[in-house]
Parts: sequence; C-alpha cells; structure tokens
Amino acid sequence: MKYYCIGIKGSGMATLAEILFDLGNEVIGYDDYKEYKFTQEGIDKRGIKIYYDSNHDIDKDTIVTYSKAFSMDHKEIKRVKELGLKIVAYNDLLGNLSKQFKTIGVSGTHGKTTTSTMISHVLKNTKGCNYFIGDGTGYANKDNELFTLESCEYQKHFLSYQPYYAIVTNIELEHTECYKDINEIIDTFGIFCNKANVVIACGDDLNVRKINLNKKVIYYGFNDSNDVVAKNVKLTKNGSSFDVYMNNKLYGHFDIPLFGNHMILNALACIIVCNLEGVKKEDIHNLLHTFENAKRRFKEHLFGDVITIDDYAHHPTEIKVTIASARQKYPNKEIVAVFLPNTYSRTKDLMDDFIEALKTADKAYVMDIHCDREKKEDYPKVSSDEIIKNVPNAEKISIKTVDKLLKHDNAVICFMSCTNIYEILNEFEKLLKNKKQ
Repeated sequence: MKYYCIGIKGSGMATLAEILFDLGNEVIGYDDYKEYKFTQEGIDKRGIKIYYDSNHDIDKDTIVTYSKAFSMDHKEIKRVKELGLKIVAYNDLLGNLSKQFKTIGVSGTHGKTTTSTMISHVLKNTKGCNYFIGDGTGYANKDNELFTLESCEYQKHFLSYQPYYAIVTNIELEHTECYKDINEIIDTFGIFCNKANVVIACGDDLNVRKINLNKKVIYYGFNDSNDVVAKNVKLTKNGSSFDVYMNNKLYGHFDIPLFGNHMILNALACIIVCNLEGVKKEDIHNLLHTFENAKRRFKEHLFGDVITIDDYAHHPTEIKVTIASARQKYPNKEIVAVFLPNTYSRTKDLMDDFIEALKTADKAYVMDIHCDREKKEDYPKVSSDEIIKNVPNAEKISIKTVDKLLKHDNAVICFMSCTNIYEILNEFEKLLKNKKQ
C-alpha cells in the first residue's frame, strides 16, 4: 500500500512512517519544518522522501495520515481532501497495527518513552520485537510476534489501540486542553487498561490505584503492598542498583546506568513484562546493564568542566527528576535549568508546579512559551514572565542572549522541553567549542 504522512518530522508520525515502510509499504511525507530534526534519522536511513511544498503529485490510491499538530485548514490537508484521497487518523492506523501483533501498550504521564525503549532493547535482543517509540524510533518485521507501542493519552489516542499488556507508569494532571480534570484522565486510563489481557501498573502512584480494573493486574513499586518490589536501592554517581522481589521472593539483583528512582520504576515495568514473556533473568540483567537511554532523554555532552544535558522534560514532575538526576550524577557541580515551556494551557494550569520544580535548580533560565496548537490571544495573561518572577534569581533567555550561560563554570546545564529546545542548545554548544579553542 501507499502512505502519505503529513507532518512526518513529528516524533510520532516519523515513527509511524518508519514502521509502515518496514512492513513493505511505499511511504512519502510532507513537513513545514525544513531544517534537520532528530526525529528524521530513521526516515533518512530508509530513503523516505520528504516534501516541503505542494508541487508534487500523489497517486490516487495513496492513504493519507497527518499529525494532530496540523489543523484541518492547513494547505496540504486541504489539497489531499480536494484530491479525494482516503484520510485515516494517525491513531487509527496505529490501532490497526496493534491488532496485528501481541502488543505491549506502554502508557502513563511520564516515563513512556524510556520504558518503551527499555522493553524494546531487551526483547529485540532476545525474542525479537517490533517497536513504536515516541522519540522518532520505529522498527517492524512481519515475522515478529511482539510489538512495543508507546501509548499516549493525548486526545485519548491510546483508546484506539488493542494491547495484550497494558503498562501504566504513573498518572498526573496533563493535557489540560483535552481533559477537564484528573478524574477524567484516570477514567480514560481505565478504559485503556481494561482492553488488555494483563495490566502492569505502578502501585506507588495513588492515581494509578484509583483505576477501576477488571483485568489481571501486577502492581510494582517501592512499597511492600506491591506484587513486585524494588529493595536495597543504591543511587550513586555511576548509576542505580536494586534487588527485585516478586511476591515476597527474591527474583534477582539489577544494575542500571541510569539515575533517579523514576528510572528504577521504569526498569521494574520492563523486568515484569520480559519475565512474563519468558526472557531469562540473566539476559534481562545484562541487557538493562548496557541500556542506553532514548533520544533526548538525559543526553549529555562534555565541554571541559561544563556538561550540557538535553532532555524532553516538559512537565513539572519531569523537570524535578531531571534536575535530581543531574545532582545524583554530579553532586559537586552547579545545576542550571534552561526551560522552554510548551503550550499556554499547560503553562497556565501547572504554573505553580513549574515554579516549584525550577526552584530545585541552583539557577533557572526560562524562554518564551512555544505553542503550535493554541493561540496566544486566547491566553492573554499567560507568559513565562510569571514563572520567572516567582523563581528566585531566574532570568529570561533566548537564542540571541544564550551567551549569558557562559558565566557558569563547573556546571551542569539542563536544557528541558518537548519542543525545539535543541536550537538554543546547539547555539550554546557552538559558543562552548569556540571558548575551548
């Protein structure tokens, strides 16, 4: 079949395009963003053509799908409609794929990408596994039985999926433009989970415990009330180690090159599903021990005594754990936060939490709010200035003023956002390279 992916450089759409291609389909794409994005690595490797205008022909039997970041008024979506092409929603295409395999649906407010990457890393090196990871990483082989699918709750997309295993890492207030309150979010996760055969859920999370489940559930966490528990935890500058107990019996000891308790929880979810799939304990341990994190998750670069970290953190909880992880690994360095808020609704509804999260850094810089899907005029009183004035010693920053970061020596500078924070990161790293010369 032939597919045309509009917004192909979006993290989810890029991943879908890669999987469709791997399954033997013809795939082309369109995007407004002409500069290189990290999400297109897999697209370029496969030779998938990306168009940036509307001057190309599209075969009549082509199926069109599009990123939800594109409005129905976009010129390219209007064009394919006028051509009479079949349009299938992105989440419906993923739903169809989830029915073709034994799908591991990884859901939760935070940790989906890392947990999905962990599971894929272990399973692809043991049993074989297809995977859809929301950082632009996808792979598929028709002969594989298993499919790890990062399952996002945004606009209830994951309700289109059919998981065999449903993993829930945590639940917090998020996507407030789509959900009226936390109760609606919890109820929606419940619908997703009850589609599965087996639920694997973080029992330490109070909101997760509120899900009304009618399927077999395995709870994991640090608390003894869970079925699978991490004990004897050690967090060091080299990583994290812990023992895993299943139903009060020692299962094994694990060492991971990752930082923060949240990473141990992600590893527990991975260990459980891989154990259920019959992967040997020794293989799980060895593969987690060599695990490299997902794209834009705590990615480090060293410039003398300054370290830059690129991280997808865009929710207050994620900002806190990124800063805490930096402190764990670099206890003797200044921790500097550079944050690019994304969407006015999230910034407005989580304003106080953003302020508290950024206070945990030694110094904070905040950029103007970025948003593709909301209009600034609809949120006249919402700006990053409100964050800055409530965080001690915080400052506004932009690409034009990035040189102010040069005053930080012996520092870890954490660049955090789910959008194009890497643009200011790249400019700063150029300055650091020139300074070194």
